[in-house]
Amino acid sequence: MFQTLNYFQMITLMFIFIMNFYSLYLFFIDKKRSQKKAYRISEKQLLLSAFLFGGIGAWIGMTNFRHKTKKPLFKICIPLAAIWTLISMLVAVFYTYLF
Repeated sequence: MFQTLNYFQMITLMFIFIMNFYSLYLFFIDKKRSQKKAYRISEKQLLLSAFLFGGIGAWIGMTNFRHKTKKPLFKICIPLAAIWTLISMLVAVFYTYLF
């Protein structure tokens, strides 16, 4: 059933992995900056990184660091971004079967 992944699939999955790590890192840095009352990362950038295939990392960062969990925008958008990321990963893996 499964065959090896082609280059397009591998590059797409690596990009998604990197974006998830980047989103997780952004949530970590923003949490640390909020504790120090330092210059913060904008909510726009946090949400953008989540919707650019970093939703799973953003969700993990939001829950593990307990950051932005009380904001309604983040309560709704981050799970949606995680679902979007998961669907994108599935499409990348099963690309040859879908098209």
